[in-house]
Amino acid sequence: MAKIKFTKGELKRQRDALRQYQRYLPTLQLKKQQLQMEILRQVSLLEERRHALQAKTRSVLEWSGLLGEINFDLRAYLLPRQVIKDKKNIAGVDLPVFSRLEFADTDYDLFLTPLWLDRGIEFLREIAGLRAEIAVIEQGVGILRQELRVATQRVNLFEKVKIPQAEEGIRLIKIYLGDQMTNAVGRSKIAKKKIENLLLEEVAV
Repeated sequence: MAKIKFTKGELKRQRDALRQYQRYLPTLQLKKQQLQMEILRQVSLLEERRHALQAKTRSVLEWSGLLGEINFDLRAYLLPRQVIKDKKNIAGVDLPVFSRLEFADTDYDLFLTPLWLDRGIEFLREIAGLRAEIAVIEQGVGILRQELRVATQRVNLFEKVKIPQAEEGIRLIKIYLGDQMTNAVGRSKIAKKKIENLLLEEVAV
């Protein structure tokens, strides 16, 4: 505990600090709860998207042999040009939210390619989209967990350090000032008694 001054000014400062800590603590606790709830929601969403990716990836295997029918590189049509993300605010924290992937236009010759190719490219792009969404959700969960660590540290600081220190400081200062007041009253009574005795001695003379 930091060294405190046993004065009325210090008592006021400690009381003001305690009021501030007690006013701010519920806000921190609420933020911590909101972050915990959002982490659970995002982790659940992440698991859902991972399962969807696994299911789509398995279904690709059923028709992947058809890819041998085409005589050009599909990768140009599957590499996204841009990941489009939005933002949402949770308890004062900006989180990235996956919106969509932007791909290059498909400009292959429709007469020289199999009929299933459009749907095949669309399907593979959906897989790429799920992978991108999973990466964005993982990024968001990382941000939330870091913010939760900070919020938890602050809640603990207020609950276990700042508030108890202020309360103890107030208690010690009040005891000290109370003792000083008691001593002052005692000294005052002694001084008054001496004065009374002096006056009685003068009257007796």
